[in-house]
Amino acid sequence: MVKEIRKNLRSLANPETAEHSQRFFITGEGVYGEGDNFLGIRVPVLIQQAKTFQDTTLDDIQQLLTSSFHEERLFALLLLVHKFSKGNEEEKSAIYHLYLNNTQYINNWDLVDSSANHIVGIFLEDKDRQVLYQLVQSDSLWERRIAIMSTLHFIRNFQFDDTLNLAKQLINDPEDLIHKAVGWMLREIGKRDITVEKAFLRSHYKQMPRTMLRYAIEKFPKQERQQYLHGTV
Repeated sequence: MVKEIRKNLRSLANPETAEHSQRFFITGEGVYGEGDNFLGIRVPVLIQQAKTFQDTTLDDIQQLLTSSFHEERLFALLLLVHKFSKGNEEEKSAIYHLYLNNTQYINNWDLVDSSANHIVGIFLEDKDRQVLYQLVQSDSLWERRIAIMSTLHFIRNFQFDDTLNLAKQLINDPEDLIHKAVGWMLREIGKRDITVEKAFLRSHYKQMPRTMLRYAIEKFPKQERQQYLHGTV
C-alpha cells in the first residue's frame, strides 16, 4: 500500500507548487523548516486522496509519517485523524500512542495544527492530561506546539484551565511559532468567554512577547488593542 500511495502522490506533484512551499514554510539553513522537502501537492488534493486510501493500516501510515517529503507526512496525519474519528477506544488509543511516539516527524506548524487537537485533544478529553505538561517542557518546538494546540479541543468544550496553565509556562518561550500558537488559543478562549481571556491578559500581558499579545487581542476594538500594546490597560 505504501508504494501505491507514494506512486499516486508523485503523480500529483507540481514543481512550481513545491518551490512555493519551500519558501512559504521557511526551509533555509538555521530556521524551523530547515531541510524539509516538498512534492508540491495542495492540501485539498491531499484531503481528497486520503478518502481514497482511508483503509491504510497503521503500520503503513507510520511508514509514510517517516517520509522526508512534507506532503507524505501530512497525508499520514490526515489518515490518522480520519481513522481516529471512526475508531473504537482500542483503535483510538493505538493512534494516540503512535502519534506521540512519532512527534519527531510531526515537525512543521501545519502538521501539528491539522492533527494535535483532533487526536491528542480528543483522546485526553476524559483522561489525565499530565502528558501535555510534559510536552510543554520539551526541548522540541513541535512537542511544545502539540501541547498548546491540543487544548483547542478543550476550548471548544468551554474548558479553559489547561490552555491557561500551559500558556503561563510558554510566556517566555523563545520561539515565535509558540508565541503565535499561544496567542491564537487565548483568542479562541476570548471568542467564548472574553472575561476569562481578559483576566489572563491583565496578569500577564506586560510580560508576553509582542507577537503572542497581538494574536491574543486581534479581535479587540482598535482603541483597546492600542492600550494593551502601549501597556496602559
